[in-house]
Amino acid sequence: MNRNLCAAAVASVIASLPLLACAQADNAAAGDAAAAAATAAGPIATVEIATHKTRSAVAINKGDIQKILPGINPLKALQTLPGVSFQTADPWGNNEQNLSLFVHGFNGQQLGYTMDGVPLGDQQYGNYNGLSPQRAVTSENVSSVILSTGAGDLATASTSNLGGTIETFSSDPLGTRNIGAQQTLGSYKTSRTFLRYDTGTFGDGNSVYISGMHQEQRAWDFRGRQGGDQLNAKLVRHGDSGKLTLFYNYNDKIEPNEDATVHTAGENSAPYTRPFLYPDFQAAQSYLSPTGATPAAEGNNYRNYYSDAQRTDHLAYAKYDWNINDTTTWSNQAYYHNDQGVGVVAGPIGVAGLPALFAVYYPKQNLKQVFGNSGYATRTTEYKIRRGGLLSTLRKELGDHQLQAGLWFERNRSSAYRRWYALDVNNPSTPYERPTAPLITQYGSEIDNKVVQLHAQDEWRVRPDLTLQAGFKSSLQFATGDFPVQPLKGAISGGSTALPVGSIDTKKWFLPQFGGRWDIDAQDQAFFNVQKNMRQFVTYGGGGVSPWSLSNQGAFDLFKANAKPETSVTYEAGVRSSHALNWGPVTAFDSQVNVYHVDFHDRLLQISPTPVITSIIGGNLAVLSNVGDVRTNGIDLSGTIHFGRTFSFYDAVSYNRSKYEDNYASGTSIVPTKGKAVPGSPEWMNKFVATLNLAETEFQLIGDYVGKRHATYTNDLSVKSYFLMSLGVSGKLPFLNTSWLKNARYRMNVSNLADKKGDLQVVVGAATATYNTYPIAPRQGFITISADFQ
Repeated sequence: MNRNLCAAAVASVIASLPLLACAQADNAAAGDAAAAAATAAGPIATVEIATHKTRSAVAINKGDIQKILPGINPLKALQTLPGVSFQTADPWGNNEQNLSLFVHGFNGQQLGYTMDGVPLGDQQYGNYNGLSPQRAVTSENVSSVILSTGAGDLATASTSNLGGTIETFSSDPLGTRNIGAQQTLGSYKTSRTFLRYDTGTFGDGNSVYISGMHQEQRAWDFRGRQGGDQLNAKLVRHGDSGKLTLFYNYNDKIEPNEDATVHTAGENSAPYTRPFLYPDFQAAQSYLSPTGATPAAEGNNYRNYYSDAQRTDHLAYAKYDWNINDTTTWSNQAYYHNDQGVGVVAGPIGVAGLPALFAVYYPKQNLKQVFGNSGYATRTTEYKIRRGGLLSTLRKELGDHQLQAGLWFERNRSSAYRRWYALDVNNPSTPYERPTAPLITQYGSEIDNKVVQLHAQDEWRVRPDLTLQAGFKSSLQFATGDFPVQPLKGAISGGSTALPVGSIDTKKWFLPQFGGRWDIDAQDQAFFNVQKNMRQFVTYGGGGVSPWSLSNQGAFDLFKANAKPETSVTYEAGVRSSHALNWGPVTAFDSQVNVYHVDFHDRLLQISPTPVITSIIGGNLAVLSNVGDVRTNGIDLSGTIHFGRTFSFYDAVSYNRSKYEDNYASGTSIVPTKGKAVPGSPEWMNKFVATLNLAETEFQLIGDYVGKRHATYTNDLSVKSYFLMSLGVSGKLPFLNTSWLKNARYRMNVSNLADKKGDLQVVVGAATATYNTYPIAPRQGFITISADFQ
């Protein structure tokens, strides 16, 4: 079989090199071949380092992603890299509502994300401009993920990449016909089924694959069924003049959400988990008082009947890489994304200021009867995204210069409607259906946003061992927001009856970049990079750090006249090394050291006028303020030591210190944040991956230490550090191989090996008084069987 021959050849090459070749962003097929080799031959795992970059860039290929846990969110796989803090309450990393990501002190909404070049937005839970990587492409079809921890390429299609970029790449179709099957079973009734059919090469250089995935898993602390279905299809045509790629993704998922526990200063009574009551409707009825009140002793840690996120996405692109001549290529890519989503909370009617809100619409009425006589009401935020765009990049080699210029254009029409529904005592709803017939439409936003990004750069090979790179990008955004449905007086805090409408245009024509790399010798390389980036204003109506989420027109007009977009200037430098050694059992050592400094200006902060839980449930809108600057200094150290092909040990240590430079005002009070650390982001982290190959069996132990994280802006409250380990064991199943069944393998995975408890992620609350946490999920085990059919 050609695939096996290719895998064996790649495995042979990898075995002879101490460091895997760098992951090229435009070579998905090569990355997939390397991944196939990793699966078939089980070579020693190592982190790939992009040696052609003038900045810090590291990658994980398909094989190493799937070793962590087959079907894992590609973002969660990055938690083994230095400088990355990633947490979710499920082992797959799929639940977006409780996802926490920090890279070098920047949170997940301040990074840039792409899939095969297509922009994925800023990953905000309230959808408005994109979708998560695992919803854009099935995990098993990912060829590699590249993390640029300081600053991404100038061509990256993102309006939010202040602190770096995460690029996900889908695999290309195989050159030979194949049916791949993979089944995972495990804890809490997990079942994940993945099937992929590759046509092999046919016609004049054509190849296609189509895949389907279905996953279900019961949440570990409540009876909620998480999962969904996903379909991928990809066509690649290689011609004399270029390469044509067509891609389509369909994703439909429903995820009942984990509620965070609320912690208050001076109290240690917060429960470890806060599960919802569904499907025990009788228990839900008994939980409330006759008027719909929750137990007073539970305070803000009351329990909802259920909560869930429902998302349906269609994503497609067409890309043509045209080889105009030997020195010139022109790449053009058109894409379209449609999302229909809804976030649902079915909760008690007597909490978080809801009686006052409902009384605005139903004055002097029995609210329990109005909402179905159950004591519960169902609140939704209903999202729609319709966006399309074009990416065009021209590359030209001119002597010692590699010139590049490009354009990204996108139009995005998004909406968000807040609605309330009855929960009928005689016919209670479930998390697996979308509510109909709303009693209240509290507000509804419609935003039309156009983005234009231009870039140009020159990579100059000054001499064989020295390359300099310089360029700039321009970022332009033209956004118009409207509220077709305005709230009644009293439905929003402050008595506002008119949420803001209007346009904001932001233009930054010159965001420069300058860097270089020096090949000290064949084994060592030094690099440096300086780059300025900007985060455009968030274009979401009704929540988040967005001007269209301000509470009235006056606040919007003031913001428009005075506010500046967030900007950052990142300075980074480092050394990469790859040495073959002959020190007894030690045969090779690979490493990268990266130091960085960031000046982060005009940071925008959402300041809630009431406790966080009231702002979310009751509909109160926060104040959006410029809280000044942040200064960041840090260092990442990572390396892999190889003991032949039997054992390797990878370790990554990182230190990050991000401090506020200013105090800020909250109403008439001054919040003393100057000199305080950015909350939620740990200063110290350490990760390791130990890999042992014995008699065709691979054992892999992964460790993840995350240091103490501050939980408030004033640093008076914090959560403790944690250290988690996971274990993977994999090998061949040769007794299953036949003339038509090949590459049969098994993999066993155990997450949270020591069954630790603690605070996994922290949600920063008010300045000093409160914060929320999600718990560490218990130990879970999974077994995966995979094979190819021919």
